Amino acid sequence: MALKPVVLALSRSGEATAHRVAATLGAQVHGREGRVDQADAYFANALDHARDLFAAGVPIVGVCASGILIRAVAPLLADKTTEPPVISVSDDGAVVVPLLGGHRGANKLSAQIAAELDAVSAVTTAGDVALGIALDEPPSGWRLVNRGDAKAAMAELLSGGGAKVMGDAPWLADLPQGDALRVSCTMDRQDDLGTDHLQFAPQRLTLGVGCARNCAPDELAQLAADVLAEAGVAPEAIHSVNTITLKADEPAIINLADDLGVPLRLFEADALEAQTPRLQNPSDVVFAEVGTHGVSEAAALAQAGDAAEFLVAKRKTANATCALVVTPEPLVAFKGRVRGRLSVVGIGPGQAAWRTPEVSRLVSEAEELVGYGLYIDLLGPLALGKDRSDFPLGGEEDRCRYALERAGQGKNVALVCSGDAGIYAMAALVFELLDRGPDQMGVTDAARRVEVVCSPGVSALQGAAARAGAPLGHDFCAISLSDLLTPREDIVKRLKAAAMGDFVIAFYNPVSMRRRTLLAEAREILLEQRPADTPVMLASSLGRPEEHVRYRRLDELEVDEVDMLTVVLIGSSHSRLAALGEGPRMYTPRGYARKIDGDLA
Repeated sequence: MALKPVVLALSRSGEATAHRVAATLGAQVHGREGRVDQADAYFANALDHARDLFAAGVPIVGVCASGILIRAVAPLLADKTTEPPVISVSDDGAVVVPLLGGHRGANKLSAQIAAELDAVSAVTTAGDVALGIALDEPPSGWRLVNRGDAKAAMAELLSGGGAKVMGDAPWLADLPQGDALRVSCTMDRQDDLGTDHLQFAPQRLTLGVGCARNCAPDELAQLAADVLAEAGVAPEAIHSVNTITLKADEPAIINLADDLGVPLRLFEADALEAQTPRLQNPSDVVFAEVGTHGVSEAAALAQAGDAAEFLVAKRKTANATCALVVTPEPLVAFKGRVRGRLSVVGIGPGQAAWRTPEVSRLVSEAEELVGYGLYIDLLGPLALGKDRSDFPLGGEEDRCRYALERAGQGKNVALVCSGDAGIYAMAALVFELLDRGPDQMGVTDAARRVEVVCSPGVSALQGAAARAGAPLGHDFCAISLSDLLTPREDIVKRLKAAAMGDFVIAFYNPVSMRRRTLLAEAREILLEQRPADTPVMLASSLGRPEEHVRYRRLDELEVDEVDMLTVVLIGSSHSRLAALGEGPRMYTPRGYARKIDGDLA
């Protein structure tokens, strides 16, 4: 459970309980507007808000009837191995019910809440009820090697079988005794695992790695496998993969950590150099290159701590090094820092219903939000409690550079854009800054090593088209009428080409306070190629309470009724505006009628 829970308060009768739960968990209280007096954030609709949090992967504790939460998240249920915990608490705090995610933290959260409230924790997970433990959810510092066999093993115990525990694992002391199941609690590799033999590996190993730039991932992966085989240990006993910050973006190292399913942790050169007295293979050559006498050995030691010792000292191939260190006890905390991540996200036109679950998740995971202040505000409660850095319109390059540099410091940053981040937004500028040379006002080397994730959003043209009907049903293009970054002559050339090609056109940035002429010029260019009654849609503030949609003929398009928050959709010569059902519908036929006529002929 990576994200901090949110406590929902739906009524004044449960408000005090919600605040007690939030204080216990170090969480925020989100309250129903008009129903709750004090909260960190407010929402209008409980079902929509709970659904949005769930889609973002945020654990939910609702002080309300269980049915409310069930109805909220039911449409989103798909994979119990990835869904966040959902817990209901009665208004009086007497009963705590883990509804979803029992083996992903819900049962533990419920027990914690119940202890604070002196309540009953209504756990229904079979293993927890009958055995007091879930075999597929070991405590921190332990990992189940053959997780796929846990369900059958648990069924055997629940049917009356017993287990023989081999190794030191006090948390398994209450398992019923018997010979039906063997449970090995060791980091040593076991070759006969199955439904009658589970292995829990204590995470006592730290893996240190280094490699030449662009080392082949297979080379490092094979070296690590050879080191583990030499030590005779299970990969699940590894706590982390560790290296120097200079290698934060090395694909071979990133892939190795992903394949092992453990965090990648990074250390600065001076932290690694402090481990030099403990190294078995110090190197002056390495020091001259990166500022430390060792990378793989030093990184493994830096993570493991003073009581650790080498299980396998540095092993190397032509392009990679690897070392394995063992600690006396399982490791449950992490030293060093993570690789920074910049998520460039499009939040759609503004309403939560048009924001993708992936974007909501990336925003929830981010430590800091960067963007134009209005766009961050549109995130509502998802932005609450996070560091935010607001930039004005026109500060796009400063905005992107700042976001990259913050990620370069190891932060998880979300760069918030309206619509789709890759359509007339910040994604292209982020990659341009990364691509610039050191003498071209780019970014630092640390910023170049961050992970960059782009997540799509509903673009303004998609939102406008959906409101209209289907104006983009055939070939279309998008043209920005802003000449701040694009020469005016290039815009005119594209307008003429689009007019000649008879494309449906979406105009972005159609006007501003200072730019008032290009939209009128575009209208005249298009009128040379298509009928005067060509339908035009004007959509302002899409997805927001002040949304305003209207239709015009092309020859009646007036500049003064368009602003920067308006998307202008110009139909092709084939586009139609028809009075259908609830009102005008704009669509562009793709040619099915001609196909049918041809088939009939």
